[in-house]
Amino acid sequence: MLIDELKKANILAMKSKDKNARACLSVVINKYMLLNIENRKNNIETTDADVVKVIQKVIKELQDEKKMFLEGNREDSAKGSQYQIDFLTKYLPKMMSEEEIRKIIDGLEDKSMKNVMTTFKKDYAGQVDMSLVSKIVRSL
Repeated sequence: MLIDELKKANILAMKSKDKNARACLSVVINKYMLLNIENRKNNIETTDADVVKVIQKVIKELQDEKKMFLEGNREDSAKGSQYQIDFLTKYLPKMMSEEEIRKIIDGLEDKSMKNVMTTFKKDYAGQVDMSLVSKIVRSL
């Protein structure tokens, strides 16, 4: 599972004294553990797709943090945030291109916003930027 890879990377980061990698991995692992506890209460199995969502959420938080650092003229802290973003991005699945998204939308019978968004959330979770899907559907 993906979480096992993250835990191994966390141990390697500890051994190599990589504070930035360790910080972002610790956040992801902790958020995963909280999600896993919540899912167990509801008798739901935590999957790799859930881990991908956690990673995406942490990356979004890091991007916001980086933006704030840049606005505060703290370039050194912004570089640390960018390093963490780059480090976590390699654990995400390859994102679908705009062309691939259009091809899938063209293959759908019902091209309404609701149907397209539901299809992508259900079948392509973690593999596609939903804001890009929304933008493409609006342009049709």
